[in-house]
Amino acid sequence: MEFSHVPVLLEETIEHINPKAGGVYVDATLGGGGHSEEILKRADCRVVGLDQDEDALNHAAKRLALFGDRFIPVKSNFRNIKKVVYRLGFDAVDGVLMDLGVSSFQLDNPLKGFSFQHDGPLDMRMDPQNPKTAADVVNTYPEKELIRIFYEYGEERYAPQIARAIVKRREKKPFTSTLELAEEIIRAVPAKARREKHPARRVFQAIRIEVNDELRSLEEGLVGAVEVLKPGGRIVVITFHSLEDRLVKNFFRREENPCVCPKDFPACVCGKKPRLKVITKKPVVPSREEIEKNRRAHSAKLRAAEKLSLA
Repeated sequence: MEFSHVPVLLEETIEHINPKAGGVYVDATLGGGGHSEEILKRADCRVVGLDQDEDALNHAAKRLALFGDRFIPVKSNFRNIKKVVYRLGFDAVDGVLMDLGVSSFQLDNPLKGFSFQHDGPLDMRMDPQNPKTAADVVNTYPEKELIRIFYEYGEERYAPQIARAIVKRREKKPFTSTLELAEEIIRAVPAKARREKHPARRVFQAIRIEVNDELRSLEEGLVGAVEVLKPGGRIVVITFHSLEDRLVKNFFRREENPCVCPKDFPACVCGKKPRLKVITKKPVVPSREEIEKNRRAHSAKLRAAEKLSLA
């Protein structure tokens, strides 16, 4: 299958990560390699590219082969960023990029099972070696657990109705395909809701997040990224839904203002020092022109911060 990839907020990413000659940068979500390619073009630097998906990693490695040993591909989840950086022999890096969510290649490949618009197996694993699949979640999780996941990870208001319908249907026959599941979700929601966004969108998002443990991975990845950044180094994160954006915003806020002393204390006594300075007080969003060219960019938000010196 052809690997289609249009990097989102490309110029804005480069502006905020600010690549410099001699620097080391981590593209923690390599995907098609578009952001990495631009960083390598803009400065005589090195890029470490992480991805869980071997297909994406192999494609990007071919695409970026012309940069020689300036590009270092690594198969890993970005929650392991600290281990990867140290294992490669770097004490610290000059920038970290995280472009979250599912790549166009993954969405458009029915065999990956991410899309409710293509018929494929209920998989949704970003790393094929992950033992848990979407079929496991849909066919074995208790009804209460499905409701929790759909509420928390999909912000789906019809979570109880959808979970009940799934449990009732799987008692007769387990779910095996994406379209099977999508059709059951459509039937479970009121007719009015079907006329809005596709009723399966939020539920598929919730299942994908559960299968890949995405929010915990993001939390661990953010902590690791800040720890491996040099003073003056930057972290740039692109999110595609409110759960991720809220998590990143709150993490940046805590790292910029970590003091936990009561507000009525005349001076800080907790000793917690800021580690980041937030560069983007409001998230950067795509232009109308970019959205017209790439519909998948419409929900993207970019946030960036700079590592402070603790000295």
